[in-house]
Amino acid sequence: MVVGQAARALAYVTIPKSTLTEQAAEMAEYVQTVALAAGRVQPVPLHILIETHGALESAFELARLPNVEVLDFGLMNFVSDHHGLIPATALRSPGQFDHRLLARAKAQVVAAAAAAGVVPAHNVCLTLKDEAVIRSDARRAKEEFGFQRMWSIYPAQIPVIVNTMRPSYDDVLDETEILMLAQDASWGPIQYKGVDDAKVAKARRQVTPGNASAVPGSTG
Repeated sequence: MVVGQAARALAYVTIPKSTLTEQAAEMAEYVQTVALAAGRVQPVPLHILIETHGALESAFELARLPNVEVLDFGLMNFVSDHHGLIPATALRSPGQFDHRLLARAKAQVVAAAAAAGVVPAHNVCLTLKDEAVIRSDARRAKEEFGFQRMWSIYPAQIPVIVNTMRPSYDDVLDETEILMLAQDASWGPIQYKGVDDAKVAKARRQVTPGNASAVPGSTG
């Protein structure tokens, strides 16, 4: 109903509860069919929510489905799907990062997203207003696991998450310098603080108009 009535305005559609790749693929195809019939020209971007055993097992396949842009990790349903094997304390920090089953799952989601070139998005923080807790969760998600985005469930969380997960001004300046040197060398080998091809590729991804304008002190 939503896709049919709002097809042209949709930013994305999230597909939850998948246990098999085939299920998500069928739903993804249905979304595009309905959107096309409703007059949408471009495909609808898709988010796949990884919150079941089956989805985690199929994460690499799910990330490669057509039009998928984001893999989301769904903590609460994933914990529930373990039927008591993961304690309720692991719904909050530090358990959500330290429990072995959850750490494994989060690492798997990020690895699958990275392999497919899509964005890994971390689950929500259940603490609504404590900025220190929200900031710590966002920092750990980014630095320890590689998540690039994080969901919010309360307005006050948004600026804290954005400020924590965006690249630092120094990182963007450094990576801009790497790209300028690489371009001057016709993308051949360069000498800059031990830079290799992998760091040049990372710099290319990091220094985009969206990222550059989001860093502190930028004017983009």
